[in-house]
Formats: sequence, structure tokens, C-alpha cells
Amino acid sequence: MTEFHAETCLLPDGWASGVSMTVDADGRISALAAGTSPAPDAVRLGAVLPGMANLHSHSFQRAMAGLTERRGGSEDSFWSWRQLMYAFNERLTPDHVEAVAALVQVEMLESGFTSAGEFHYLHHGPDGTPYDDRAEMAGRICAAAGATGIALTLLPVYYRYSGFGEAEASHGQRRFLHDPDSYASLIEAAQRHVGALPHARLGLAPHSLRAASVKDISAILPLVENAPVHIHISEQVQEVEDCLAANGQRPVAWLMDHLTVNDDWCLIHATHMDEAETAALARSGAVAGLCPLTEANLGDGLFPAEAYLEAGGRIGIGSDSHIRIDLAEELRLLEYGVRLTRRRRNALAGPGQSTGRTLFEAALAGGAQALKQPARGLAVGERADFVELDTADPVLAGRSGDALLDSWLFCGDKRQVRSVHVGGRERVREGRALVRDKVAAAYRSAIADLLDGAG
Repeated sequence: MTEFHAETCLLPDGWASGVSMTVDADGRISALAAGTSPAPDAVRLGAVLPGMANLHSHSFQRAMAGLTERRGGSEDSFWSWRQLMYAFNERLTPDHVEAVAALVQVEMLESGFTSAGEFHYLHHGPDGTPYDDRAEMAGRICAAAGATGIALTLLPVYYRYSGFGEAEASHGQRRFLHDPDSYASLIEAAQRHVGALPHARLGLAPHSLRAASVKDISAILPLVENAPVHIHISEQVQEVEDCLAANGQRPVAWLMDHLTVNDDWCLIHATHMDEAETAALARSGAVAGLCPLTEANLGDGLFPAEAYLEAGGRIGIGSDSHIRIDLAEELRLLEYGVRLTRRRRNALAGPGQSTGRTLFEAALAGGAQALKQPARGLAVGERADFVELDTADPVLAGRSGDALLDSWLFCGDKRQVRSVHVGGRERVREGRALVRDKVAAAYRSAIADLLDGAG
């Protein structure tokens, strides 16, 4: 049993002072009380928030962050970026994948994320041949999580086609590909790796409607009981146009009409929805998985956040391609996108409400739902995942309550994160992950190998 005492803490029913929290050997909160004084042996904390879920990660893409910011001979887009990503993937080995994933997880922890959803689709060897262990690459993601201590929801990706109408997969996609039978073998193998971790879940991830048919999605859904199900959808205008041409419907409408989309599902991006789709997704209980920094970097467009939240829709956030990993900046950019298009401030909060707290609590609940990780924040029976902010930092000086959260999300970044605990175990101290030095050294070695001779 470990005793913690926070000067101030955001609980499910609001801010509280003098919060004592007892964490049992399994990492769950066994007792919690406000208005208390610290016990002599308690770990003393300042301002504490529940840990956030990062619901969408392609960790291997962290290795190419910053290497695609040069314009090509014609207009650049998501699709030209994708070709560069395919070429980069050909060089990745299992050792590279593990080293990069560990750095991504360290950077997530240092930013205030305590769990991660890895949408993992790099499965096979460079020529498309499966490894002896079908889940070799997925196992390396799990190994990284074992080293860093982040709570992992592994989402092995089902990828079969290159486009709508079951178009034949391209050469650049050969490391991703499965049919329902081989995917079942992947899931079986992945389960062994996930089962070796504390705080881990296994889910399913049909890549997109262009890469997985509705028939195949229906076939793979029974493979994991009570699984979170994640899918890319409506990220690009071309994707919407191609779906309309092939199916006569927009992607979200097509998905809703052909599969039962409920609160097990997370629709990643969902950027280009019309009013009917926006309302339908909100009614479904599914989570919209938003990645504002990546969506901005790729020129995806802006999610209809205002209409969706007004309709009762659920959201979570992810860092996707990891062009930058910063929890505060993801939420800030989500709000700023609406401010810039609507030309008004505090656009996503209700009258009299804190915008920071509105966004934080929405993403907290939606991310937990999407990953099937702790759902109620800091409460008895829940896992003790929490983040301590450094109230001595000038950004947070003199702030308390919602003003503290607003100041962090709109004025700050990961530098205000002082400590992070997952399952009651310290993973970040004084702003640095405990395993940062070892992980960073392995990452530097991997990058040197990857870029050697790459031009």
C-alpha cells in the first residue's frame, strides 16, 4: 500500500483540497478522502490531475517527424506524404520499431498521457513475408510498454486493399497485409504479448473503409471479446469522394448503415462529415478520435467540433504521427481551430464554463472509453493513473482550480508536468521519465542506423 497526499486534485465531481489517496499493490485506489492532512509517510504532491489517454498512435512515424517538410515538385498533400512514409517503412526492423516506440511512450508520459492506443499496422518483413512470430512487431510495441510503464491498448490493424472496391494492395503496403484467417493468427499471437503486461488491453483496428471491406470487418469483429474497435475514416476529401463514387454514400454514413457502431468504437479523424453524419456519430455513443497536430501537419482539415459537441458527441485525443507530442497543445489546437473559423473565443465551452476543463474532461472520458482503460478518473476502485503539475512554474504561478487547468492548456506545455504515476508507480520525476536516458540512447542508435545512407 502506498499513501499519497495532494494539495489540490481534480476529482470526478470537481476540485478538492487536501486529498489523501491510498493505492494497493495492484495499482488501484483503495481509499480516497478530501480535506485531510498528509500522513507522515505519504508521498506529497502539489496539483494533481487524472492521467489522460492518447488514443491514436503510429509510433514508428516518430522516426520520420520533420523529414517531410520540404515541398516536392508538385502540390504536396496527405497522399504525397503517404508515399514518403511507405518508402521510410521499408528500412524499419523490429529493433528499430521497439526503440522508436519506447521514445514515443516516454514523450507521452512526460506530456501527461498515462495510456496509449497503438494503431499498429507494420506487421511483416520488408518483402511482406510474415515473421516466425506473427506478432513480432506488435510484440516490440509491448516490450517498449513494459520498459516505459505506460498502459497500452494494442490495436493490431487489419489492412487488405489499396482503395474502395477491393482494389489490389500496392507494393508499399506489403508489410501491412492480411486476410481474415491470417489476421486471426496475428490476434492470437498478439494476445500472448499483451497478456504479459500489466494494465494492457487488446483491440481491433480495421484500417479504413478503403483498406478493409465491410464483409471482412464483420468477420474479424468476433476475434476479441469486448474489444475496442478503431477505424480511420473521412480524413481526406478524396477519401469521401472515392467512397461516394464506389458506394454511393459518404464514409461515416456507409459505416453506420452497414455495421453496428456503438460505444465500443472509435472513429479516427472523422474530419469531413456532413450534418447528418455528425449527428449520427454523436448519437451512436462512439468516440471521435481527434489528432489536431497531425491533422494540421497533413493538411487534413478541421473536425466539426462545435456542432458535434453540441449534439452530445464524445471525443478523445491522440498524437498519431507524432510530429510533436504534447497533450496541452493538442487540446489547445482543437479549440483554436474553431476560434479561427468562427472568429470568436471560448468556442467549445458552455456559458460560464472553463474551456480548459471542458476540453480536458471530454478528452479524459472519451479517451478512457476508446481504449477501455480507467474511465472515472481518480476514484476508489480505479487504477491510480495521475499527473502532477508544477505549480512553481511561472505559467501556473498563483493559479488554482479551473484557472490552473486553463493556464496549463492555453499557456503551457509538457514543461509544467512534474511527475506522472501509472498504477500508482512513478514513471516521471521532475519532468523526466525515469527511463529517458536509456530509451533516448537506443533511439539515437536506431535513427543513426535508419538514416545511414538514406540521403
